[in-house]
Amino acid sequence: MGAGAPLAGLGIVVTRPARQAAGLARKLAALGASPIVFPAIVILPPADRRALDAAHAALARYDFAFFVSGNAVEYGLPAAQPWPAHVAAYAPGPGTAEALAACGVADVRVPDGTQDSEGLLARPELREVRGRRAVIFRGDGGRELLADTLRERGALVDCVACYRRAAPASGAAGLVEALRDGRAHAITVTSSEGLDNLWAALGDDGRPLALRLPWFAPHARIAARGRALGLTMVETPPGDAGLVAGLLRWAAMRPGDARPARPSDP
Repeated sequence: MGAGAPLAGLGIVVTRPARQAAGLARKLAALGASPIVFPAIVILPPADRRALDAAHAALARYDFAFFVSGNAVEYGLPAAQPWPAHVAAYAPGPGTAEALAACGVADVRVPDGTQDSEGLLARPELREVRGRRAVIFRGDGGRELLADTLRERGALVDCVACYRRAAPASGAAGLVEALRDGRAHAITVTSSEGLDNLWAALGDDGRPLALRLPWFAPHARIAARGRALGLTMVETPPGDAGLVAGLLRWAAMRPGDARPARPSDP
């Protein structure tokens, strides 16, 4: 990619889980950036599949099915059975909706407003759900807002943990080296948990270096968590497209020779 590309010469840290990181890294590379992939969350299958298998067997009994992320699609969508046409599928944003569509789930519904649980809950057809049955495919733990609110509105809700998250065990020596050498110019984070994992992995050597860089987050909740840690946060529109748009705006406003100072610089 030539020097005239909008992100040419910029090292962008991508912290999505490994499989999701590839798509964002390709988009950044196409714009001239040098992606530095450091998955801040490791995604693993559930230790016990019984609840997930039971949900798959009972799928046709539900009225609504919610997939909270692309990982929920990958690990929670039944692979060997067709999607029941009468079960309305919901996703918090276009990335998850596209993943469902690619697996043959048609007419996936997404929020009209913010791309999160609050946005989903604002959809008109979910305001009166008394007696309806819903299943939420999600990771272990996570926010309870979607399930709690649907139950308050009278729905019968099953939450199914179809994957589990873990912090990376390999350490962040390579990323710290990239920060120290001035090869990293911006960091993207797509969850509060990933941000916390990355901040812990950077350790005493990496944190002062990371404090010098802008951190890009596609949701206000993530940005607020970063600011609480003292980070310079840039809140972007939702999804990978929002991150890319935010990075392009930032790059266009930077002086042409601006680079983060190294520890030895005056």
